[in-house]
Amino acid sequence: MLRMEFHLLAAAVVLSAPLFAQTPVTAVPDPEALTKSPDKKLEANKTLIYNLFREVLEARHMELADKYLADDFIQHNPNAADGLAALKQYFERAGAKPQPIAPKLKRKITAIIAEGDMVMVLYPSEHTDPKDPSKKYTTTGFDAYRIRNGKVVEHWDAATKSE
Repeated sequence: MLRMEFHLLAAAVVLSAPLFAQTPVTAVPDPEALTKSPDKKLEANKTLIYNLFREVLEARHMELADKYLADDFIQHNPNAADGLAALKQYFERAGAKPQPIAPKLKRKITAIIAEGDMVMVLYPSEHTDPKDPSKKYTTTGFDAYRIRNGKVVEHWDAATKSE
């Protein structure tokens, strides 16, 4: 009897293995379409963040950062200081050189969600499997922003302290 129960348990584990396999996080084909909303305020907020990514974070045009970020914006990333000046200094120290601004975002995006004064951007994040370095897996990265008077006043992400 015990042997039969073991075989049934083993069969259940083998048959349920696909239930534990990860479905990869993927991007939408047209992230710009995610900025659209029947609510014009939410659409404006999503477009603001989309263009912040495209012009400042991707193309490294720090001279445009004032258009998107309040001078005293709060940074909840443990590796970054508060404020617009600190953001510009960070990119300057990193040697970020301005690139041509692309008409569309290059970064892969899964979703752009807006509610009230908040916008959240979700994107695929690929990592090396710690159990098998020859394999990769995906998870969801995010950035969240609070917007007031057409500018970012607060930012959150999933960053952990770097050494």
